[in-house]
Amino acid sequence: MIEDYQAISNAPNSPDLNGKYLGIISTDFALVAEFVKEASYQIRTRGFSKYPIFAVSRTVVPVGSKLIGINEMNGNTWNYNATVAEEFIQRGIISSESIEVFETSYKDPDEFCCLFVFDNDFASFVYIPYPED
Repeated sequence: MIEDYQAISNAPNSPDLNGKYLGIISTDFALVAEFVKEASYQIRTRGFSKYPIFAVSRTVVPVGSKLIGINEMNGNTWNYNATVAEEFIQRGIISSESIEVFETSYKDPDEFCCLFVFDNDFASFVYIPYPED
């Protein structure tokens, strides 16, 4: 459940994530990056949030809105839900003490995508660069 992920660390690209997921996520992300980048742009330009987050998982998670399901785009193997930092704050995933840390560590959304990886008992933020055109 989403409630089990209280006050997650906001350290970008933790070593645990790098070792276990970064290669898998990067390969899958390349399949959907253009679509996700456009969604990030729309979230920001329509004023929903300055901080789009894309929850990625292999199962359905109750956070955000479904953007791309497994195998819906170029053979992707993860689900992608669009959400915003404000939802993470409201749910307590980003603690009130960590809001400033999150905002200052948030990378340029025109160059990087903020993913939140859910996989079994593991959950963490990762910033992944959009592929060059």
